[in-house]
Amino acid sequence: MKSDFYAAITQIASERGIPKEAIIDVMERALVSAYKRLLGPNPPAVEVTVKLDPVSGMARVYAEKQVVDEVYDERFEIDLNSARQIKPDVQIGETVLVESTPRDFGRIAAQTAKQVVLQGIKEIERSYIYNEFEDREGELVTATVQRNNGPRGNVILEIGKAEAIIPPKEQVANDRYYHGQRLKVLLLEVKKDDRGPRLIASRAHKNLINRLFEMEVPEIYNGSVEIKSVAREPGLRTKVAVAARQEGIDPVGSCVGMRGIRIQNIVNELNGEKIDVVQWSSDPREYIANALS
Repeated sequence: MKSDFYAAITQIASERGIPKEAIIDVMERALVSAYKRLLGPNPPAVEVTVKLDPVSGMARVYAEKQVVDEVYDERFEIDLNSARQIKPDVQIGETVLVESTPRDFGRIAAQTAKQVVLQGIKEIERSYIYNEFEDREGELVTATVQRNNGPRGNVILEIGKAEAIIPPKEQVANDRYYHGQRLKVLLLEVKKDDRGPRLIASRAHKNLINRLFEMEVPEIYNGSVEIKSVAREPGLRTKVAVAARQEGIDPVGSCVGMRGIRIQNIVNELNGEKIDVVQWSSDPREYIANALS
């Protein structure tokens, strides 16, 4: 292990967005596997731990050994006198944890554990990404288009350090997805499988409208104006019925904004989709009249 070990794991942690402690833990587990390989085929089941100095990178191996009268195999056994220097009250037949670091363990560990460590870091990344997004279904997020696989394929997005897809049924016909494009999407579903977390996003779901209005209209975000219903033909037109929850508030005017700036921001995000905001009413006849006006 090199003396710049700490700098290396700090860089990895920063690049991958995961704690240094998690990387150290993965490396220690990888080094346990490396040490057990040195024990040869079919070794007895023994407890092995590795403590890794996060600054120097020096690894120390501690292996469980059985206390015996006469040692036949130093890999797994220790005599009583030596054992009592570690644990004064230990008896024959019991076990103690003994430092058992091989002389060339640094070289062997580096060779043996490299792939395991890389795989372990990937698993940590997947776990952290899933934990970051598992409670965010239904949220509005900003994504960057990485790849468009055509009209019948997925659009691949980057959301922070995570990859997401917009499947064909969640795409909108008048959207033009191109590399580097930034757009708002609804985080529809977060799944976990053997390959890691799978994030499903949508541009077509009607709840995207709700989230965009919450972002642009403070009165909706703070609850003084309520969206009662949304009817959407993705890419074509959307009708949003709103009602005030406080006296003196014009719900339609709040959504449209001064000189139409708020509603225009939403229309721009949806690439020109027509949006009508109407006054909701508990009286069906009045509500229908408002919707048709």
